[in-house]
Amino acid sequence: MMDLKQHIRHVPDFPKPGILFYDITTLLKNAEGLKATIDRLAAPYQGAKIDAVIGIESRGFILGSAVAERLGAGFIPVRKPGKLPSKAIRETYDLEYGKDALEMHADAINKGERVLIVDDVLATGGTAAAAVQLVKKGGGELQGLAFLIELTGLQGKSKLPGERVFSVLQY
Repeated sequence: MMDLKQHIRHVPDFPKPGILFYDITTLLKNAEGLKATIDRLAAPYQGAKIDAVIGIESRGFILGSAVAERLGAGFIPVRKPGKLPSKAIRETYDLEYGKDALEMHADAINKGERVLIVDDVLATGGTAAAAVQLVKKGGGELQGLAFLIELTGLQGKSKLPGERVFSVLQY
């Protein structure tokens, strides 16, 4: 089994001093690494009859669309405000200093659809919690959240009580 961590570049002080950034582009450019990443993200949901996979902007688009294809599901992009061309629903969440928001097309999820949320990193949990709320507003049935990386020290799972959270790698 491929050691995915070996292929993730560590970038100190990005995007600001004191932050260690886990750059997955070095993993994704490796054909075997990309395949192994998608295999491991999709594996827990094989046979779960997922109707749609949500990918959170921007690296969640890369991983989420590939997982959706692997599961035979549709793909729904969740974006920063003002990026979607049709009527959207919005969920605001807190940042360390201020607020941000995510949006999804209002008609993206049909009531009762089985939805999986996919993103690259679970850190503090704010964006993931906002995506969960968008699924609920849209009438979907959340089946879980899947992340390539979980930064366990930031306790992002605490913002996702009662949700099924899966992460391939933990730091």
